[in-house]
Amino acid sequence: MSADARTDGLLAFLAASPSPYHAVASTAELLDRGGFRRLDERQRWSDVDGGCYVVRDGALVAWRSTGAGPAAPVRLVGAHTDSPNLRLKPRPDTGGHGWRQLAVEVYGGALLNSWLDRDLGLSGRVVLRDGSHRLVLVDEPVARVPQLAIHLDRDVNDRGLQLDKQQHLTPVWGLGTPDDGEAAAWVAERAGVAVSDVAAWTLMFHDLTRPALLGPDRSLLAAGRLDNLVSCWAGLTALLAADPVGHVAAVALFDHEEVGSESTTGASGPLLEAVLERVVEARGGTRADLRQAMAASACASADMAHAVHPNYPERHEPGHRPLPNRGPVLKVNANQRYATSDTTAALFADACTRAGVPLQVFVSRNSMPCGSTIGPLTATRLGIGTVDVGCAQLSMHSARELCGAADPAMLADALAAFLGG
Repeated sequence: MSADARTDGLLAFLAASPSPYHAVASTAELLDRGGFRRLDERQRWSDVDGGCYVVRDGALVAWRSTGAGPAAPVRLVGAHTDSPNLRLKPRPDTGGHGWRQLAVEVYGGALLNSWLDRDLGLSGRVVLRDGSHRLVLVDEPVARVPQLAIHLDRDVNDRGLQLDKQQHLTPVWGLGTPDDGEAAAWVAERAGVAVSDVAAWTLMFHDLTRPALLGPDRSLLAAGRLDNLVSCWAGLTALLAADPVGHVAAVALFDHEEVGSESTTGASGPLLEAVLERVVEARGGTRADLRQAMAASACASADMAHAVHPNYPERHEPGHRPLPNRGPVLKVNANQRYATSDTTAALFADACTRAGVPLQVFVSRNSMPCGSTIGPLTATRLGIGTVDVGCAQLSMHSARELCGAADPAMLADALAAFLGG
């Protein structure tokens, strides 16, 4: 596939995936096209060869192998489907002073100011009273969080913008008196169901600006949810290209990383371990075979990395300043905020060499603690040697982020080499 075709595929994936549920649906569609089979967790598995995947809410685990034994090691790419955003509360109808508004809850560590004065769409999932669910995607202007005019906040540019999460982030979506039940009826209509059938929802706002290539040479990619849909796409692309021999190649896309990963679909939950154990059992293996496999396995935790910011270079460690379009970033932290070890660093460096892509290294300043990823969680829960990697970007956790247009494909190539063993 040409570089332009892969970039177009990434842009389409980003646009089609405004919520974790849509990211999983987009991934499942591409896996189906690639000949993978969806398995049901509620049923017994007997045939787990070839390409298979399971979906649980906003998470997905996929794997590919042919004739691998029950104790075959696993090469795994882990990523996450969720991004910081504003989520619709269960009883959202609110407002006053002649405005109709929608009550929201801040999800994750969002850059709050980036959500101001943007035309917002709505996406997510509605669960019905019979237990079924409907995906909802309203890709048109629904609401907007208006900033206070500078005439009423004269010193905002000197002291900095200060936002109260409860008071200042409530979107407006019309004029008039709030009507309890109006939002629920509107959501039900968009889902194509009766409002009386709606039991609950997980709905979130997204910026409607389309993903775009930026600059005179189109060398940069601007979009929402680069963190961490770029890694999801790269892991998926790598798995579709992988041809594992004697081992299992797998991708795990978790939900709820941005809020701690402690859920049934998060990296701290049982999903991945349960799937891997069932794959071993379906091949006639035991838990001892699973433990043997895990001891020989390796994981690449793929999450976005911090590029050096040209306006704030002092915030970066002088010897480790990644740049866009210079290849994947190896993330290292002695305090185990990243799971990279010397052994796993060498493993990924070898994969980059075999893929023909350059490799950068990120270490944070001692005075600037870094965030964390699913890497340490996966390593701790499963005992798998793990390396943390990603693409360099700016504006992490903004409603719209920026990375190099060439980096996602280079990450995908490196991960394909990693999955291939």
